[in-house]
Amino acid sequence: MRLFYLLFLGLFFPSGLAQEREPSQQLLQQAQSSGYGMDLLTDLTTNVGPRRAGTPADVKAVEWAKAQLLKMNFDRLHIQAVEIPGWHRGEAKAAILTPAPQPLVISALGYSVGTPADGIQAPVIRVSSLKALKNIPMDAIRGHIVFLDHKMEKTRTGTLFGQIVNGRTKGASIAARKGAVAFLIRSVGTDSDRFAHTGMLIYDPKLPKLPAAALSAPDADQITRLLSQHGKVTLSLQLSCRPLPMTKSYNLIAEYDGSEYTDQYVQVGAHLDSWDEGTGALDNGAGIAIVTAATKHVMSLPQRPKRGIRLIYYAAEEIGLRGAQTFADGHDLTDIYLAAESDFGAGPIYQLHTRFQEPESPLKQELLNALVPLGITAGHNQTNGGPDVSVLVNRGVPALILQQDGNDYFEYHHTANDTLDKVNPQHLQQNIAAWSVMLWVTTNSDAELPKLKN
Repeated sequence: MRLFYLLFLGLFFPSGLAQEREPSQQLLQQAQSSGYGMDLLTDLTTNVGPRRAGTPADVKAVEWAKAQLLKMNFDRLHIQAVEIPGWHRGEAKAAILTPAPQPLVISALGYSVGTPADGIQAPVIRVSSLKALKNIPMDAIRGHIVFLDHKMEKTRTGTLFGQIVNGRTKGASIAARKGAVAFLIRSVGTDSDRFAHTGMLIYDPKLPKLPAAALSAPDADQITRLLSQHGKVTLSLQLSCRPLPMTKSYNLIAEYDGSEYTDQYVQVGAHLDSWDEGTGALDNGAGIAIVTAATKHVMSLPQRPKRGIRLIYYAAEEIGLRGAQTFADGHDLTDIYLAAESDFGAGPIYQLHTRFQEPESPLKQELLNALVPLGITAGHNQTNGGPDVSVLVNRGVPALILQQDGNDYFEYHHTANDTLDKVNPQHLQQNIAAWSVMLWVTTNSDAELPKLKN
């Protein structure tokens, strides 16, 4: 009701009221009425589209981002090179050969090697978890295609992703150690659509590299049923992906100086890269739109905040947080008062999670008071700040997360179905409003925020 009241007043008494309202109230009204964030996201996903790190589309995305940031009149803009491995996706095909021939929907896992040109034909062995794969006898796996069938359930916070994703990143090498010829995994997602979820894998350099791909959920179920009914299933697999030479992507680092605490910045960011099969609207075009629009709204106020704002578009998050690592390695992190990241789609924000050395810092209460109109309540003090920010948290930087409702996020995550129509414009505006208020409060608070003692 309070937010509705503020919007009502802003619509009918726009001139005189702006001077009387607190900046945080001005930001609420501005963010809820502006279409800038959605326009930015539409432009990115339409005129750039997929932007996997190290590809020509990534270069286009960096140029697009540079142009957006230059329009905002920051005090300075740095472009930092990030070394990354190249990779060609190619084509991915799979089929059941026996007992019931039929095609399968798959997606090569990021940085997988390819199969021989004529593919691989082999019996499949199903395991229910990474732990089961580790424990199964080598004789049962040798010469087989390993199928890791670990189903992910929906949660509001998406926390089960962290428990299951290790199967995607590590499963191929564990299977290789036991003599498998290829590796398939049920997509790490919560949907029942016939889309496969791609994502990074990590090879153990001491072991053979197996061709690896994700199966759509219905196809994973189909294999499981056939194994249950017939005992033996034979698959064919063809992947034409291959490694490419090292290349570069870029962090974009824009800074807007503060008026009083001139050696401190509130650092906000999102990763610019996406996987290449969808347009990366939720992961992480929405994050780019949220942090950019919030920064723009704060910078549009007549008074500069006491602390500076550092806005970062991180490179190559999807392939191992390479942009965040490069930034942390090349920067004196003592000037970061606080770090925050948006990287969980565009679901409505409902809680504030922190990672402060003093869990009940006065800053936390200032934030909660300002976020009341948006229905955001107190959360825990154990956040890692998000994927890229976790690199900074591990080095002592305080952090927070504005927790979004991610109940549907893993239905689209890393799939061809991650497109603009999955973003709710009203939810996006609520995110931008929350980030705008958070950014104003944190840049103007007089509360000290000690570095973390990890």
